[in-house]
Amino acid sequence: MSISAVSALKTPMAVVQASNDSVLEPAPPSAARRIGEVILDVQNISLSFGGVKALSDISFEVREHEIRAIIGPNGAGKSSMLNCINGVYSPQEGSITFRGKTFKHMDSHAVAKMGVARTFQSLALFKGMSVLDNIMTGRNLHMKSNLLMQALRLGPAEREEIKNREFVERIIDFLEIQPYRKTPVGRMPYGLQKRVDLGRALAMEPTVLLLDEPMAGMNVEEKQDMCRFILDVNDEFGTTIVLIEHDMGVVMDISDRVVVLDYGKKIGDGTPEEVRSNPEVIKAYLGTSH
Repeated sequence: MSISAVSALKTPMAVVQASNDSVLEPAPPSAARRIGEVILDVQNISLSFGGVKALSDISFEVREHEIRAIIGPNGAGKSSMLNCINGVYSPQEGSITFRGKTFKHMDSHAVAKMGVARTFQSLALFKGMSVLDNIMTGRNLHMKSNLLMQALRLGPAEREEIKNREFVERIIDFLEIQPYRKTPVGRMPYGLQKRVDLGRALAMEPTVLLLDEPMAGMNVEEKQDMCRFILDVNDEFGTTIVLIEHDMGVVMDISDRVVVLDYGKKIGDGTPEEVRSNPEVIKAYLGTSH
């Protein structure tokens, strides 16, 4: 599917103003969308599982406020790359620099605290819990009260919960899922479940948002909606996005730059126009390079 003229899908979003600064307080559009300096620098990453080489000497950088796509055929190493960035995997070689700090191995909890949120290909939502409660789990990093205080709803814990629930309600409004806020996620259509997954990641207030095939399994209308939300997050909040997606129409319409992997190696990197005309990329997608 090609999401033609995808910018026409974007509509101004009404945001409830909060008393504290948050990701849901949109920056002025001119400031939010301005591509900035390098915020994430991946250098010479190699990852193996036994004798299987998942990634071989991969390097690329991501700039502030851009949408950076990672594409490639199945088995190219795309998800493995995201797993290295957010600390799920520890590569045998290479380093990752985030906001000027270089790591040989990234710890997933530490990465989340630094401001990197992640969605996965397969939904890992709590199907018996409501939309509100699922998205609330994304606020755990911002909770200061311990479990006992939360269970007893002691003064500070209760005030903290109210504040975080207000934040989550704004995310629910943004994602246009207000009618479902109390609905168990397992009863919702698949496309709306994917919005809840996005909402949980946004609840972490990320600086960098990693999206692993956010439109997989969606119909055309659901893809258009998800494109709009991704663009709004990027445009209005200035959130940097690293996106894995198989729909080339989507990738070419919404990405600023694209890195292409094939069999764990980088075969292309540049603007959508540059990647589209790269002979090696064309061969890989046509299946004639191997």
